[in-house]
Order: sequence, then C-alpha cells, then structure tokens
Amino acid sequence: MPSSAEEISAAINAAGGSISYERFMTLALYSKHGFYTNTGQAGRRGDFITSPEVGPLFGTVLARAIDARWNELGCPKKFTVVDAGAGPGTLARSVNSAQLKCRDALRYVAVEYSVSQRALHPKEVNSQAEMPTDPFVGLIFANELLDNLAFRLFVFDRIWKEAFVVEQNGRFMEVLRTVSDTPECLPPTPQHGARVPVQQQAQQWITSALQSVSHGSVIVFDYCMTTDVAASRPWRDWLRTYRQHESGAHYLRQPGEQDITTHVMLDQMRLLNEPTRISSQADWLVNHGINELVDEGRFYWEAHASMPNLEAMLMRSRVRESEALCAPDGLGNFTVIEWSTP
Repeated sequence: MPSSAEEISAAINAAGGSISYERFMTLALYSKHGFYTNTGQAGRRGDFITSPEVGPLFGTVLARAIDARWNELGCPKKFTVVDAGAGPGTLARSVNSAQLKCRDALRYVAVEYSVSQRALHPKEVNSQAEMPTDPFVGLIFANELLDNLAFRLFVFDRIWKEAFVVEQNGRFMEVLRTVSDTPECLPPTPQHGARVPVQQQAQQWITSALQSVSHGSVIVFDYCMTTDVAASRPWRDWLRTYRQHESGAHYLRQPGEQDITTHVMLDQMRLLNEPTRISSQADWLVNHGINELVDEGRFYWEAHASMPNLEAMLMRSRVRESEALCAPDGLGNFTVIEWSTP
C-alpha cells in the first residue's frame, strides 16, 4: 500500500534529489497519504486535545462573540461564520447548540481538508474543503490551524541557510543550502545553529482571510512566540510532533503517521497587517463572558442536583471546562489575534 514516505521519495526524485522542508511538511501532513488526510484527528480518541474538545463551553463563548460582532455590524440579514480547520466538527456542534441571536441570519461554513473528518460534520453546517473566495460579512475563526501550515526552516551556519530534505539509505536527511531569497524577518546576530520557522503559508492564509471579510473579523487562536525568541531557544521548544496524545518522533521520521506543529511567530503575522487586538485566550474568554456562563452553570446545577438531567450535568461541567480553557500554563496562555474591519 502506498505511503506518505513513498510520496515524499517520489517528490525528491522528481525534484532532482531534494525538496524544501516546507514541501516535506506539506506532503507529510496533507498529501494523499498524509497525516491529516487519513488518521490525524483532534479529540480524546484522536491525537491531541484542542479547546473545542475540552467541552461545549468554548463554543458557547464563541457563540456570544459571534452575536456581539453581528450586533456591532448592525445585525445584517446575512452573516457568515467560517470555522477554518474544523476537524470533525466539534466546535460547529457547540456553537450551533448555543442560543444564537443571529441564527436566522447565520450561515456557518465548516472548512476541513480531510474527507473523512468532513464526513463527521453536523448536517446543519455548510461543509467544504476550501475557504470561501467571495467576500462576505461575518467572521473567520481559526483555532490551532496556523501552527499546522507548512513553513520554511532556516538554520544559522555562519549565515542563514535553508533546510532541504534528501533521502539517503532509505532515511530522510536534512541538508543546508544558501538561498537567494533569505527572509528579512530572520534575526541578524543569532548563535551558531539557531533555527527558526519562516511561516509564509500562514501569512498567505491571513492575507486571503482578510480579503474575504468585507466587514467583520478574522480571529486566530494559537500558541505563539516571536522569531527572535525561537532563534534563542532549542528547536524542540517550538517544533514538535504528536501521535495519540504523546510526543512523536523526530520531524523527519514517520511522515504521515504523526502531527507536525510549530509555534506561530507573532512578529511575522504582524508584518502583514497590524492586528486590532492581541490577548491571551484566558482574557479573551473572560471578555466574552465565560465567567457569567460558569456562574449560570453552577446555579443551574444547584437547582437540579437532587434530580440531575443531561442539561444539569453539562452545566456542572462548565467549572471544569473553564479551568482547563483558562489555565495559565496551558490553553489559557494561547494567544488570540484579531483583525477587524468596520
């Protein structure tokens, strides 16, 4: 049976003996036999847990943010919400289960590359593989999407060089090469061996997203740092692999069988268009009413604890979910980047 490794081998041969690390990562994650094309999935039975999988509270808070933005824009009759990197549709279910004031105006678009995960999307959403291209009024939301977009990898060896991938004796190996288009975002005086990701695909995604929203917002949730900080730290601090909730192998090993992810370089994203707001996930959730929702859940549980129903159990879980979503050493420390247009 063909594999992602075989696809990468074929690409290396077709390119004359090497491909960029960016190309390697794209094939490892998104080729016909790539990780996200086949087995990769968020959730407790998947490979990693993201905020929507903690429970429905995250989606309920997002629903409040959606209504607030809809109201700020004058309650338009057509309001589109794009859930980019929707996975199996966990967030879509939570948002659509909330009491949305804009429901009659809402068109919820769940964008997911994987055919198998799109098959799990709820029927009430528009499920598709690609981002919408026509401008719309509304909101684009991306939770832990940019960290999975392939990037160019640069290493400082007296000068900045780009990492390419070759195959030797059946193993994928890294070679460094001088390139003519060295990005300006690279630190000028790093230590020898410093490594940084150059996230041009993430930049292109943001540019396209901003062009799609004629009025509204683009909101990105992800773990972030800056290029200078990445250059000063061991690469394992910002370039990681995961499989079934555990750390995976080296990023050149087992392509197609493990997730490859990196911190989003905040300074590189800010080069495109200065964000309207930058905050931590914990602060963003508090600003959009998570504490009120937790209090509501606590009161509901107290009123129904003697004869609890499913709704009461869900309400009680809000306390635990809030603690996980706002944890300062975990999800709460994620960065929220917002770009808004009037």
